[in-house]
Amino acid sequence: MQGTLLQELKEEIRKRQTVVQYVPVEKLNRLTRNNHQGVVAVISLIEYYNFEEIVTQIIEKGKAPFLLMLDRVTDVRNLGAIARSAECAGVDAIIVPQYSSAQINEDAIKTSSGALLRLPICREVNLKTTINLAKQMGVNVFCATEKGGELYTQVSMQESLMIVMGSEDTGVSPEIIKLCDKKIKIPIKANIESLNVSVAAGILMYEVVRQRDLV
Repeated sequence: MQGTLLQELKEEIRKRQTVVQYVPVEKLNRLTRNNHQGVVAVISLIEYYNFEEIVTQIIEKGKAPFLLMLDRVTDVRNLGAIARSAECAGVDAIIVPQYSSAQINEDAIKTSSGALLRLPICREVNLKTTINLAKQMGVNVFCATEKGGELYTQVSMQESLMIVMGSEDTGVSPEIIKLCDKKIKIPIKANIESLNVSVAAGILMYEVVRQRDLV
């Protein structure tokens, strides 16, 4: 594919904020059994939601939003496990980056017990922009990090809240930590640096449930 048709396709991709991945032609051949014109489209298994619209709808219902943002969580099984716990805990939406995020594929959906098909998922181009928007809409943003901060049991989670969980290897990125209202931590009693991200997310989400059930 080349010329005007290629330019039109690129413009449509830009408008729709579609993820593009450049791969060797051999991979396209394998995917299509050599039946392609240089481009292959993969249809998402889920529908993505608009972040601002979701938060507005929650607030209009008189609820305090309960949101979960995943910063560069790339393991599909961790994503699935987090989504399963999120649905059980009553999370309103999960926010993931457009790039550097686990694919929502059959493995992720299976691990989530179908939660990824039911929970609103927002895929954002820039998580920093999304955090700033959330704060403008009155949502408190807390990030989970072992780098200091307050114990998670000692902060109030009863108001509108978005919890940010970081990547399996490096945690929440420093530029995102700077934007968050609070840094919260889970105490670790052994010589291990951190919990698995899906386990940590479950602990924090159910602290929100515990606190809100007290109101």
